[in-house]
Amino acid sequence: MKKITFFLSLIFCSLGFSQNLVTNGDFQTGTAAPWYNNAANVVDLGGSNFVNQANVLAAGNPYDVNLSQNINLTSGLTYELTFTAFTDATTATRNIIVGLGQNNAPWAALTSTTSLTATPQTFSYQYTINYGDAVADRVIFDLGAATGFVFIDNVSVVQVVNTCTNGIQDGTETGIDCGGSCAACIPTPTVAATPPPARPTADVVSVYSDAYSNLTVSQWGPDWGPASARINDFPVQSNPTKVIDFAAGKVFAGIDFASVLFDATTFTTLHVDYWIGGTLPVGQVMSIKLSNHNGGMGETSAIEFLPSPLLTNQWVSLDIPLSSFVAASAPANLSRNAIAQIVITAARADNNVPIKIYLDNIYFHKNTVLSSNSFDVSKTKLYPNPTSNLLNIESVGTIQNLVIYNVLGQEVINKEVNGDSITLDVSGLNAGIYVVKAMVDGNVSSTKFIKE
Repeated sequence: MKKITFFLSLIFCSLGFSQNLVTNGDFQTGTAAPWYNNAANVVDLGGSNFVNQANVLAAGNPYDVNLSQNINLTSGLTYELTFTAFTDATTATRNIIVGLGQNNAPWAALTSTTSLTATPQTFSYQYTINYGDAVADRVIFDLGAATGFVFIDNVSVVQVVNTCTNGIQDGTETGIDCGGSCAACIPTPTVAATPPPARPTADVVSVYSDAYSNLTVSQWGPDWGPASARINDFPVQSNPTKVIDFAAGKVFAGIDFASVLFDATTFTTLHVDYWIGGTLPVGQVMSIKLSNHNGGMGETSAIEFLPSPLLTNQWVSLDIPLSSFVAASAPANLSRNAIAQIVITAARADNNVPIKIYLDNIYFHKNTVLSSNSFDVSKTKLYPNPTSNLLNIESVGTIQNLVIYNVLGQEVINKEVNGDSITLDVSGLNAGIYVVKAMVDGNVSSTKFIKE
């Protein structure tokens, strides 16, 4: 029988196990130490292939014939005991008791019954230590309940590390804490949301979009208590995108722009693009609430809309008439003259089931679109693209100003132009994809370039 200890140790490491707590588990020292008790008896099966051999001549209590080794275990942690064992051809089959337990009174233990045959087999058992800490613990092989030979080899005890909750991709995972031996990974968007159409600047108030100038958001996913979720950046195809992480117990998330609240009375529509991956949790609903802060002293009223049905694994583009919102406060009040926050709720039958909702292109508009001629006039030309040093920007119209954003939506360059062209030194930018938003004759044009 070949020794496979090194190979097994490699597997343990890859699957999220720690180091072997057993010493001389392969018995290759040729002696039993630090194994002890009356079954400790190391023999060479040939070719320096050492194993522990015990021959039980009379059946009695299982613990009458025992092989043990002291190790240190921690209460509450899970350990995996692995070993190879077999009996002789004459005995054919017999049982032994194996496990982990205390090495002193009251001798509490966690054990399993193992059936041996004349063919060497590898057995593995996992135990979560629940009997409390002792002075020391031990590996247990109780062999005395039946007669015949017992051969034991390649013994290991390793702590089982739960890689599915450590926030990194390791073990057999195909994603962070998912896939392989962990729960299946929930799909994420691989294609960006469709860019919005060109609209008159005066007819759009944008919260989050590359196509328009955004108002100032004070907080994405503020901490409003234990049920509030965080909102993070999640670029898709280098396109800035947001994701709400509704982890266990999280039910709602806020977008706070109270410092620049605006009057949406004359606006007709709220646009939102959303993407939900995987299968919807049971009872899943989503609501979009607009919080009105009349007078600027906190919420005075609110209106709400529930998109239905919810679709998954695709971008869903919503143009919601503001007239479709219903009162979400008491007494009922449909005012929208001081919108300060957007609150997105994702309640489900079991709120401990996690879900992620990806968002893009959140803006209010008046349902007007520029003509194709107006859109052509507002377009800008960038060259060379890609570039490593200088970027030339030209337009057939007058560029009032331009702003460059990285893929995280962070502003990296802001220039007043008031002309039809400008040359920028972008040598100081990191390599990657950037978005140029130029205000041309009162309209916003968005174009991407690559910094090498």
